[in-house]
Amino acid sequence: MWTALANHLPHLNAALNVLATVLLALGLWNIKQGRAKKHKKLMLNAFSVSVIFLVFYLFHKLALFEATGQWNRPFPKDAPQGARITYFSILIPHILLAMAVPFLAIRAIYLAKNGRIVAHKKWVRYAFPIWMYVSVTGVLVYLMLYQLYA
Repeated sequence: MWTALANHLPHLNAALNVLATVLLALGLWNIKQGRAKKHKKLMLNAFSVSVIFLVFYLFHKLALFEATGQWNRPFPKDAPQGARITYFSILIPHILLAMAVPFLAIRAIYLAKNGRIVAHKKWVRYAFPIWMYVSVTGVLVYLMLYQLYA
């Protein structure tokens, strides 16, 4: 069971990451079009998908550990050096910024929910690009680790 989960959850997680990325982009586009209600729904859905992703991501880590004794799947040592450099150049900032996303997103939602729109706009000027970067690079990490160099 653990091996099957360890093998299949990364694909589900990548799909959730793609969905979150699309919802984030649509949320931004809708607020720029003046559609605040649609923006709110899209961003809350992006947050919900990201929470579901996080649960499955952590579950994947557990499954991988139970199946292999390792918490992470190593990047193949026989991959081209340029690919390894690219992979780790994407992975390291992805990990560091991903740790901030829950706080950034919750704070953005809190500010908007409490009608502090000016503060919300100032906050998301930084929070949104970080969240989007983490979503996009999450997909890139998946592609490199599970598709291109698997």
